[in-house]
This record gives sequence, C-alpha cells and structure tokens, in this order.
Amino acid sequence: MSAAGWFIVLLALAGANLPFLNQRLFGVVPLRAPKKSAWIRIAEMIVLYVVVGTFGFLLEARAGNRFDQGWQFYAITFSLFVVFAFPGFTWQYLVKRRPA
Repeated sequence: MSAAGWFIVLLALAGANLPFLNQRLFGVVPLRAPKKSAWIRIAEMIVLYVVVGTFGFLLEARAGNRFDQGWQFYAITFSLFVVFAFPGFTWQYLVKRRPA
C-alpha cells in the first residue's frame, strides 16, 4: 500500500472520530446547546465521509489510475468509516466520567 493510501486511512480514522471528540460542529463552529445531539453527530459523520472520499478520489485520479466504483464500494467504505468511529463513540457515550 502506498503512502497516499495510508494517508487516506489515517484521515478517515481522524474524520470518523471528530464528531465524537468535541461539542462543536466540525470541531470549529460552537453550538448553542451544551452537548451535540446524536443526529448532528451522524450528519457530521456523513459529511466527513464524503469529504474523505472525495479527497481519496482526487489522490487516486492524480496517480493516474482512477477506477469506477459501484454501490458496493460505497456501502463497504461507509461501513468501515463507521467502524473507525468506534473509539470516539466509546469515549463519548460509554466511558463514565466523574462530574466536574
């Protein structure tokens, strides 16, 4: 696997966990609510999946060997993106923290 391939995998890992590791929209925009809802986190994940996928597509096209993909490719890569989000999900929803 090339360095660009590993870069996309690491970018996907970071992008999948970003919605769960902070209370801001895309890590930048503050929200009025003290905690983000699960629906906002899911929407962020979908948008970040598209962003990472587009970046991967651009890297693949730049390498000169762009391949057409069917729906199966997108179903599998989105499932992998959701699996990559497990550490952030665990941190946000399953780790018990003491109130400050």
